[in-house]
Amino acid sequence: MTTLILAAGDPSKVPFYIAGGLLVVWALALAGLGLTRPAFPGDARGARGVMAVTFVLMIAAMATAVLTSAFPK
Repeated sequence: MTTLILAAGDPSKVPFYIAGGLLVVWALALAGLGLTRPAFPGDARGARGVMAVTFVLMIAAMATAVLTSAFPK
């Protein structure tokens, strides 16, 4: 019974799972593109775009990890 009460107070981890999953899918897509296309991402503009998307996904995963963590009381 006490376990159920403690578990009910923990925040949902679903946002972290979604953000982390998106980051993993992005990383796998980049790996596949990088291995099959030697010229990927093409030019400096493409490289900046890839870095920007990666940065946003990384920050989202890190922020949701912190926000959904349970702090001891």
